[in-house]
Amino acid sequence: MSSDGLLFVFALQEFFTEDLWSTLPCSWQPVLKDLSYPQIADLLLDATHGDRRYPSVWPLSLLAFLCHGSCVEEFCVNHSQSSLLGHIFRKHVKPKKQHEIRKLGVLVKDICEQTECSRVVDGHLTRFMSFGLGLSVTAIEADHNLVSMKCSSQLPTSQSSPCHVAGWVNPNASWEDFLKQLKTSNCGSEGSPKPSGPSKKRLKHQRHAPDIQGSEACACPDNTSPSQTEDSPQAEDFVLTGLHACGDLSTTLLRHFVKCPHVRGITSVACCYMKITTRENPVPPGVVEGPIPPTSSHQPLPAEFGYPMSSWVRGLPGHPLSYKAREGACHAIEDYVRRLREDSQLLRTHCYRAMLEAFIRNVRPDLRRAGIQTIKKAHLLPFAEYARLGLVRVGLPAMLPLDAERMETMLDQQVRVVVYFSLSMLLAPVVETLVLLDRMIYLQENGDTVTPRHWF
Repeated sequence: MSSDGLLFVFALQEFFTEDLWSTLPCSWQPVLKDLSYPQIADLLLDATHGDRRYPSVWPLSLLAFLCHGSCVEEFCVNHSQSSLLGHIFRKHVKPKKQHEIRKLGVLVKDICEQTECSRVVDGHLTRFMSFGLGLSVTAIEADHNLVSMKCSSQLPTSQSSPCHVAGWVNPNASWEDFLKQLKTSNCGSEGSPKPSGPSKKRLKHQRHAPDIQGSEACACPDNTSPSQTEDSPQAEDFVLTGLHACGDLSTTLLRHFVKCPHVRGITSVACCYMKITTRENPVPPGVVEGPIPPTSSHQPLPAEFGYPMSSWVRGLPGHPLSYKAREGACHAIEDYVRRLREDSQLLRTHCYRAMLEAFIRNVRPDLRRAGIQTIKKAHLLPFAEYARLGLVRVGLPAMLPLDAERMETMLDQQVRVVVYFSLSMLLAPVVETLVLLDRMIYLQENGDTVTPRHWF
């Protein structure tokens, strides 16, 4: 990872201002600069493509880079509307997530059977697991408005209506506090699930627990009743699950799994790796902060970071992952391959944004990576019009003079911009694998091995 680090140092919009093309190995540049978009898709990004016709002899270092980028890559694409989910479970849910809900819901049901536990905590899977699979579900959601919407959409006659907790899962709270939070659930209609019996998970040395910044998680406390005391040893067991658990939410759930003796199993499908806290970046941009404690004037920094979790990865030289590396790990390569093969005009927006960055820096050198929201149908605009719309968004005059000759020179390098972005995308599966392996090693370091009790 450290040898390819430059691909993760700069944002693509800095392609011209930082001369990113020159940072590629000299032997790579001549063989990559004249590739067509379909060739970029076939030769760089699609490791399964059979008819590989190289326009020239490629250096071994580039071929090796392509191999190590694709060897961990695996895709399972489902483009169709799920016919295996009833209408109530498809309502307001995109086809891709329908597929995920059905597959993960069935897996959670299987884990519940293997661990002899009938309760779960979740956000995205609530309706399906409760009404479809008959599990007793408690859903945690930070947005009170969404909780109200979910409660109003329940089936009033159901005997397995989920419970809802409106609240933020605190990154610095202990697992004991997490259990107390679950007891505040508002159940529309309590079922009478069978007790799961005493905990079958061995007690571990209890350390102060963990962190989260996310909003949705799924935890099913088995038969925890309001009559029990807050620290009652009679607290029943549950399974934790998180589909698209954002940022540190996924790591917090894993720490609760390790430290809380009442968590029997866990499933974790993480997302938004760029929102994970790290020692180098303890407050990532775009993270929604929770309520500030009354005794503090600001949000405290996490006691433990989202990456790395394991001591082993923490001891590796060059283990830190930049924000750009973690953000890149969230991209879907298959969608980009499709655009390349279609020779989509959408690809020109990469070059447009990099060009605009160069013209902005000419006037305001201090204005780096300025936040410019998406410009509608930018790929259909000539660059001069795109620049006019973008400049005003950073407080610069719309009619700022643009050097026409320089503009044409940069436009001629559009393929190079796309090639550079494609090379960085090749490492996305490598970064994601490192993040997930770190979490698996963390479980092993704490006495857990990958078993039917947990799934990534």
